[in-house]
Amino acid sequence: QVQLVESGGGLVQPGGSLRLSCAASGIVFSVYAMGWYRQVPGKQRELVASITSTGNTEYPDSVKGRFTISRDNAKNTVYLQMNSLKPEDTAVYYCNAARLPINVWGKGTLVTVSS
Repeated sequence: QVQLVESGGGLVQPGGSLRLSCAASGIVFSVYAMGWYRQVPGKQRELVASITSTGNTEYPDSVKGRFTISRDNAKNTVYLQMNSLKPEDTAVYYCNAARLPINVWGKGTLVTVSS
């Protein structure tokens, strides 16, 4: 059974940092492209970081220079290091694993940026 489990969310003050983790099981992790998305109520889910099976990364301008995605294939885990957090980064963050035709989502972890 394919499963993605996110962890590391929580409450952080503006300017602070958090590291999210996503542990995968049931897939050959190393061949999957991995991504982190976020969603707030009433808005579409948006991509915040992606990493290919070969380690190429992409970020939207809204998080570029603040967020870093990385993967550890030995641990079947993808990470999202989030620095200089802003209140507008508040959202539920979801992990995604994709290798067509398979596309898998985790259940999400809540990140709240507030003083």
